[in-house]
Amino acid sequence: MRSNLFEQQHAEVTTNQRFTLQSSKMLKVVLGPDLLALKGSMVAYQGRVEFNHEGAGSVGKLVKRLVTSEDTPLMRVRGQGEVFFANRAQNIFLVALEGDAISVNGTNLLAFDAELSWDVRRVKGAGVATGGLFNTEIGGHGTVALTSDGDPLLLDCSQQPTCVDVQAAVAWSANLVPQVVSSMNVRSLLRGGSGEALQYAFHGPGFVVVQPSEGMPVATQQGS
Repeated sequence: MRSNLFEQQHAEVTTNQRFTLQSSKMLKVVLGPDLLALKGSMVAYQGRVEFNHEGAGSVGKLVKRLVTSEDTPLMRVRGQGEVFFANRAQNIFLVALEGDAISVNGTNLLAFDAELSWDVRRVKGAGVATGGLFNTEIGGHGTVALTSDGDPLLLDCSQQPTCVDVQAAVAWSANLVPQVVSSMNVRSLLRGGSGEALQYAFHGPGFVVVQPSEGMPVATQQGS
């Protein structure tokens, strides 16, 4: 049998690393310690592997997930073997946390070491009028796999204020405290608007990761 499928670029990448990018759009994780991953993101596995629903872990965290738009459905992955993850053919990149933390847009979260701590945070200034905007903060020692709808861009926020469309912001330094701002003015509103109503405003030592897409629409609360 002959096919370009059998060429080296399509073969599994074999390493002794726990997290390995098979391509820009597929991640392989070697199990040992448990893993938390986005429900439905498993595309293949080899070995003896179990997938179980992951609850909030605490009453406080459960309440936050119930009343906010940041409700990323997670599953706990455990066993012995290799599991392959992907989500809508989006690009994947890895962040190694070394006792620090990162804030993540829940729609861009793919998988992370279960030993890492995580919680839902409300973005400052994101009140009822904006439908409420929340993010997931992950910290500790371990690896986080994030997705981007296209090749991500890293912006330095330490030199000058940086504003990013709320749907294009993938992740940012946890020490940054973004505020929700609007570039809409009365004249623009009367003329139908610009389509760029809300942004996250960052300023300080740190970075923000931006995807070249506004991705999936942000879910908003109804009748808060």
